[in-house]
Amino acid sequence: MAEPKKRLTRTRSGNRQSHDSISASQLVTCSNCKSKILPHRICQNCGYYKGNKVIKDKEEKKEETKKKDELKDE
Repeated sequence: MAEPKKRLTRTRSGNRQSHDSISASQLVTCSNCKSKILPHRICQNCGYYKGNKVIKDKEEKKEETKKKDELKDE
């Protein structure tokens, strides 16, 4: 294996390692329910993203299936 000819200085090592630090995740508030969420993600509490309903609740899904069944029976 290759061995370094000279020892790296603290400055060179520090410059290389300067980008390895971990930053805290930034949180934003949901426009619908005001809970804290990660940016550019769907809110897990209410299912909204940018003011639009994206994920349906269990109750909404049940209502849709009932409506579909009624339309099929007719």
